[in-house]
Amino acid sequence: MIRLTAPVVLPCDAACSVLRDGVVDVSAEGRITFVGPRAQAPASDAPVHALPGVLLPGLVNTHAHTPMIALRGAGGDLPLLRWLHEVMWPMEARLTGDDVRAAMTAGCVELLRTGCTTSVEMYFHTQAVLDAVHAVGSRVVLTPGVIAAPGWDRLGTWEQMRDGISARIDADGVVNGRVELGYGPHSAYTLPPEALASIGEHARARGALLHVHVAEAAEEDAAARASHGSVPALLDALGVLEGRVLAAHSIQLSDDDIALFAARGTAVAHCPGSNAKLAAGIARVTALRRAGVRVGLGTDGPASGDDLDVWAQARLAGLLARVTSGDAAALTASELLLMATRDGAAALGRDDLGALEPGRWADLVHVDLDDPVFTDPADDAQLLSNLVWAGGARLVRDVWVAGEQVLAAGEPTRVTRAQTTAAVREVATRLRP
Repeated sequence: MIRLTAPVVLPCDAACSVLRDGVVDVSAEGRITFVGPRAQAPASDAPVHALPGVLLPGLVNTHAHTPMIALRGAGGDLPLLRWLHEVMWPMEARLTGDDVRAAMTAGCVELLRTGCTTSVEMYFHTQAVLDAVHAVGSRVVLTPGVIAAPGWDRLGTWEQMRDGISARIDADGVVNGRVELGYGPHSAYTLPPEALASIGEHARARGALLHVHVAEAAEEDAAARASHGSVPALLDALGVLEGRVLAAHSIQLSDDDIALFAARGTAVAHCPGSNAKLAAGIARVTALRRAGVRVGLGTDGPASGDDLDVWAQARLAGLLARVTSGDAAALTASELLLMATRDGAAALGRDDLGALEPGRWADLVHVDLDDPVFTDPADDAQLLSNLVWAGGARLVRDVWVAGEQVLAAGEPTRVTRAQTTAAVREVATRLRP
């Protein structure tokens, strides 16, 4: 057991409270046992780690393809479908398992250095991704990709991809330590309807998350609109929305689509940076939240994002919500902080992540309070505003996952950052034409 103390603790409860002179107790199993003011803390003989800054939960990245860090910047000025077909997929065809392992390792380090402890990944070479997560000590919700597009048959048929995921879950369980396994059907435009329906059945039978790209670009949406009215309507007709579903992007949504998501309990991963860079559009986040749809934040892959910084996504989400609604109070600093933490965990159906509460995993981030970004750290509202709108990733100093310190003074504790950077640069250099 350990006890962490800090001048400020942000538990990211529903009210987005600010605790002063706070304590967080962590069990030997890596779970939180107490959060509150020091004056109310139970007696303890556990080692005390006195931190000078702010403690908050690890951020949750609800949509990423982190191994694409090796492809960062490629095709950077193309719209989505041309970017995929002309640049990304041909380059990804050359990736080996070792390449993915190297790229995911470097990406996990980058995520931790921004204060992100959990990422939802859709990618291939499953074991390589898991090896990297285990090496760095982060947490992952891995939904291996299932796709039936030209060139992807090198990894097998969609049935084989589906069955491979099911076999892993049947052997290891949905959640095993710092890993959760789910299904990643790529999209309605890269899989036939029977594949989407079947993958949905496999996911529901196991209580697993189904993570799918939905209505990201207008061109993608055209066929589904012609046949069913929209991508959400198509997925619903196939029974896909009946289970635990995380719909990435969800830009081209009508009022009926939003109502359908709300009725089915479908969650959304909002990726404003990637959507803007690919000129795909702006998701209707305020309408989704008003309807009761759970919305988390995602970076998308670093080849389109181009970073893995959830703080940056939070700021951009807030700015876009305000400029599209004309409401300067749309998505406040506290709401954005919760979207990056508690709401992101809720979007995954995980009540053991995203907040500092007894029983949840001790995934913690320590940020620097002695920084001029905080103009009045004694004022609760000003502290939250400065943290979200002006601070963010550059303030991150230390990170714990399940009570284990995996980042100390900005450096990973399990791997050497210089080596991980060198390894991914070798992969990137070989992949470039």
